[in-house]
Amino acid sequence: MRPSNMRILAIDPGDRRIGLAISDELGITAQGLDTFDKRGAKDFFGHVAKLIADFEVREIVVGDPIHLSGKPSESSDKARALAKELQRRFDVEVTLWDERLSSEEAKRVLRGSRPKKGTVDRLAAIIILQTYLDFKGRRS
Repeated sequence: MRPSNMRILAIDPGDRRIGLAISDELGITAQGLDTFDKRGAKDFFGHVAKLIADFEVREIVVGDPIHLSGKPSESSDKARALAKELQRRFDVEVTLWDERLSSEEAKRVLRGSRPKKGTVDRLAAIIILQTYLDFKGRRS
């Protein structure tokens, strides 16, 4: 059983927006957080530091968009660099998680609706985190 009050933060890195999701205290469900828009003068690492403090985050899961073949993509290289920088800056475990098709799944779920900007990114982060939580739950 995971310790209570210790959550997992998921990051779906993108070129314009970064999807974010947080687990519940028991590590069973994922809830979306406001998407971080890279445009503007905001400090992403400062934002992550606040989330870590506010939610008592013990682990960060970074979506790794590898190709269907299993080989790293250019975006995968960026995700891995982000994960390395998060590990360097924060005293939390950082895990790369295969997120092939999470954005496509989010778009499929939202098909037919007119989602606000960032909704696909937020939903992709939720999908990444929920698949990770489900995997961890099956293992324990």
